Amino acid sequence: MILLMVGTAEILKEKEIIFPEMAALTIGMWIVDKRVWRIKRWQMPVLMTIGAYVGISIVRFSSLPLVFNLILAFMFAALCLLLTQSSLFPLISACILPVLLKTESWIYPLSVFIMSLIIVLIQKWMEGNDLRKATVYEPLERNWKTDVLRWLSILLSVFVICCLAIYTSNFYFIIPPLIVAYVEFVNSKAGFRNRPLLTILLLVTGALIGTLFQLIGYCYLGLPETVVALFIFIVLFTLFEWLGKFFAPVGALALIPMLLPPETLVWLPLQVAIGAGLFIATGLIFFQQCYKWSRPQLIYCLIPHYLLSRIYHNKRNTDN
Repeated sequence: MILLMVGTAEILKEKEIIFPEMAALTIGMWIVDKRVWRIKRWQMPVLMTIGAYVGISIVRFSSLPLVFNLILAFMFAALCLLLTQSSLFPLISACILPVLLKTESWIYPLSVFIMSLIIVLIQKWMEGNDLRKATVYEPLERNWKTDVLRWLSILLSVFVICCLAIYTSNFYFIIPPLIVAYVEFVNSKAGFRNRPLLTILLLVTGALIGTLFQLIGYCYLGLPETVVALFIFIVLFTLFEWLGKFFAPVGALALIPMLLPPETLVWLPLQVAIGAGLFIATGLIFFQQCYKWSRPQLIYCLIPHYLLSRIYHNKRNTDN
């Protein structure tokens, strides 16, 4: 799916076809053998396409400053997620990415629609042929007052970090997969929520892998971007298999370098590291209230025990 997307963009010379969050959706809908996002199957292409159209429309028709356009896109995505009782957090990226990159081409939402449709159709085919477990839709239980207050708090924190990024000209602090990872970190009960340092390391690793292959493979060696994407995800999936964990936003971050000017890529991993640190620290302090934790719990979360255990486990297997 990823190679099809990148290859089509390369042949047609339309960068707008590349939507990095499709890597995250592919991981979540095809590879991870459990429900990652609570959403009805038909809602996925509909919401993603509407989000992409809204993002393009904001760029084309809004004269507001960039920071307010970004918040407008975020608010629309949050409202969609609230009203549909779903947790399709990549929708946030579909809205925000064109605003941040100032994309105006209507090819972008068309590409998002086609690829989203392919993803859900193939997922249905895989489930019908017992290639993955069937996903059962369960709507999120809503406490409207609590959920609205939570989203308003997230909105405020995103606004503050966006202001910091834009007015210091460090735009990659707020690259959309980081915002998606932040919202998932705050809202999800998944295991990575208890591994903040590992989460940051994975996000930075995704950005670093994508940057290195784009700079060396595409910019220096002149390899086709399809080949570059292939190598990126061979390395990335090898890492996921070694860890025994998949984290969808990392896949999206690995593709982001294909959309950015080559001269700015060298700063991407550093800015992603700072941005990820800001978002995860905000989640820990203001949402998980880590200052109330016991010292052992705090130490446990801030040390990448899972990563260390995997290194030890693999070393022991090698020795045996």
